[in-house]
Amino acid sequence: MKWYLVASLLTILTSSQGILTTLSQTNGKYKYDYATIPFLAEVFKLIVSSVFLWRERKKSPPPKMTTDWKSVRLFPIPSVIYLIHNNVQFATLMYVDTSTYQIMGNLKIVTTGILFRLFLKKKLSNLQWMAIVLLAVGTTTSQVKGCGEASCDSLFAAPIQGYMLGILSACLSALAGVYTEFLMKKNNDSLYWQNLQLYTFGSIFNMARLVVDDFRGGFEKGPWWQRLFNGYSITTWLVVLNLGSTGLLVSWLMKYADNIVKVYSTSMAMLLTMVLSVFLFSFKPTLQLFLGIIVCMMSLHMYFAPPHMLVDIPPAIKSDPESLVNVLVDRKTDS
Repeated sequence: MKWYLVASLLTILTSSQGILTTLSQTNGKYKYDYATIPFLAEVFKLIVSSVFLWRERKKSPPPKMTTDWKSVRLFPIPSVIYLIHNNVQFATLMYVDTSTYQIMGNLKIVTTGILFRLFLKKKLSNLQWMAIVLLAVGTTTSQVKGCGEASCDSLFAAPIQGYMLGILSACLSALAGVYTEFLMKKNNDSLYWQNLQLYTFGSIFNMARLVVDDFRGGFEKGPWWQRLFNGYSITTWLVVLNLGSTGLLVSWLMKYADNIVKVYSTSMAMLLTMVLSVFLFSFKPTLQLFLGIIVCMMSLHMYFAPPHMLVDIPPAIKSDPESLVNVLVDRKTDS
């Protein structure tokens, strides 16, 4: 499958994620425990990966599967990074408002490019670096509201702790993505075997979070497994399937493409969500949104287009063989 088809599908699924989550609310509130969504999504990814691995093992030759503990022990690390990242997110929101947090979240676009270069030793051209910066500028522009509004003033009114935690959050998000790509590409193991390891640990960590929430709440609502599906509707299940399918597509991109493709997919998804919200939720489009979309499309073209389409390279001047012969003859007669 071509990477751009997977990236396009990821963009569509990611953009519908926020819309489905909003539609799953009842009177602006969740009737279900939102912490169960990531857990069920991890279980869904684990089941799908297990089925595909089982089918793959029936073929000849069988897929490569590294079972050495030195390799397996690396797979819990992304889950640990995401766990820390989630806690940093909550801490950041204690110091900054939601709009400021969203704008600061665009720093992960640039930090992903930097870590992509440092840890994976992938060299980016100057045009590609400019494209990454433009993508961050474009997504930020689309989120900034009118400067007459309070949200614009709050962008520079947060305490220094909020900005530091926002930068840390962006770095952790980028680190988790880059490290996952390193795991997926470090050997020729089956994608589904690698997914099986990732999502096993992901399920364990998400289950641990549910247990911790039970202890914090004093088991007031009962243990998590008794209320796992409480309040679930068809839309809620669509949220679970959407989140799980998105994760499977991301792992495919990590294996056969790279983090930058994922960053572009998720950034374009954010813009697509805003456009769809105009029709679904009476969201009023702004000039900033249109400018942000234009800048992001320019960035997309700059990063992926061949260099000869971006820069006018003069054709090499070819020497005429007959003229060379004449020059050689003239030199001989002069001597």
